Amino acid sequence: MSGHARFTTGNNVWQPLKVGDTLRAGTVIQTENQKGSYVDLVLGDGSGVVASSASSSAAASPITPVKNSYQPKAEQNVVRVWENSALGIDKLTSMDTGADSVTETQLDLKAGHIMGSVKKLSAASKYEVKIPNGVAGIRGSLYELWATGLMKVGVGLGALAWVGGDGNVNSKDVHGGYQFDPATGDVTPISPGDLNAMNDFFSSFRGLAGGVPNVNDAPDHTVYHVSPIHGHHGNGNGNGNGNGNGNGNGNGNGNGNGGP
Repeated sequence: MSGHARFTTGNNVWQPLKVGDTLRAGTVIQTENQKGSYVDLVLGDGSGVVASSASSSAAASPITPVKNSYQPKAEQNVVRVWENSALGIDKLTSMDTGADSVTETQLDLKAGHIMGSVKKLSAASKYEVKIPNGVAGIRGSLYELWATGLMKVGVGLGALAWVGGDGNVNSKDVHGGYQFDPATGDVTPISPGDLNAMNDFFSSFRGLAGGVPNVNDAPDHTVYHVSPIHGHHGNGNGNGNGNGNGNGNGNGNGNGNGGP
């Protein structure tokens, strides 16, 4: 992590977040409003989420607090929570069917901006991120998402479902190398600079096997359905102003009342 962050387990009691902390489903993480601050989270399979740092080569157990870093394994997903953001960990499950491993990941981006690296998912697995007025489904290896619904997919495929100003539910597939902004309805290529930033994020985790994915691969045209949105929740409060001091005590809140 860079800068300061804090977390709560739902009791509105905030604690400073430290590298190596293990966080369970039901936790909300909030970063400070300081440019360049971030927290990297290594997503487990139900045992918890580890606050990670890629700045050191020291390895550690995913359930043991460490001073400097935790290196993710190749089969783990990583999420970077950027500054002035609030992210809830709603669900992390894994089931071995014998033939495959079925995982379900549900995050809740209440405010701000995240970037993620996702392992290859089995057909029955799900990786979804709620936003204040919709939900994004990820089936690819690199993505960026804002609470406003702006979505960038570096590799693979993403799908966004959101409630428009008219109360109707809209949906859009976003292929690798492209971005979609529901505010404008435009699908445009991702800039080379943004693609490089995604690749730098991916390659910063030396524990991720296979190197940097090729962002020039042919688009994946698989149709991916995200969870339905029920009704119109127009009051999406995403005030995640994590103005934390050195002890990680921020002034903001992370209310996401307006999610799907």
